[in-house]
Amino acid sequence: MQASPPHPASPSRPHGLRGPRGDILVQLKRTPDTAARELGRLLGYSLNGVRHHLKELEADGLVAYQRRHHGVGAPVFVYRLTADGEALFPRRYEAALLEFLDHVVARDGREAAVRALEAHFTTLAAKLAASLDGESPQRRLEIVTAALVDEGYMAEWRQQHNGSFATLTEHNCAVKAVAERFPELCQAEVRFLETALGGPVERRAHMLSGCGACEYLVRLEPPMVVKEHA
Repeated sequence: MQASPPHPASPSRPHGLRGPRGDILVQLKRTPDTAARELGRLLGYSLNGVRHHLKELEADGLVAYQRRHHGVGAPVFVYRLTADGEALFPRRYEAALLEFLDHVVARDGREAAVRALEAHFTTLAAKLAASLDGESPQRRLEIVTAALVDEGYMAEWRQQHNGSFATLTEHNCAVKAVAERFPELCQAEVRFLETALGGPVERRAHMLSGCGACEYLVRLEPPMVVKEHA
């Protein structure tokens, strides 16, 4: 069975950009290294229109392109966000949060700062507990994805295989600079997902390892137990 289409919650928008240029940046955030023709197909815009907006975004330093060769044909130009383009997407008070954590480390030690970060996910899990109670695995995933979008993670999910698994993808890290200093935050997020979704979660891709997104494999159904007969 093929994977289902993604189920995004309301996407995070790049700061200060709306309309086609904003749509292009959002799509490149989700699918980096995409050609203009494919962008037009995904967004429903004409090829000439996409090329025009890409040229403007390139002039503003928000996107860059690379040549990709496929066989003997002409090279294809694929686009991705620059560092300035990435910076337009939500960052949850990174500078203020890092300043606070540095103060905690200086006063109480690194472990105290890590506990403060972990407490955020503990609090988020507690806020979601009532809405998650008694819901199906798919509905729980919808609720958690929406919460992650509210946190600035630009999350979406899609069902995989025969319906027993789903892939949860975060295209934006709302606190990347914090996670780089305190990678324990990423482990706290995995524990939050396992608690909120009620089952094991396996990280398959990680922004801190150089990937374009964080991706998690989520089990939607418990494994079947085969009973042995005497």
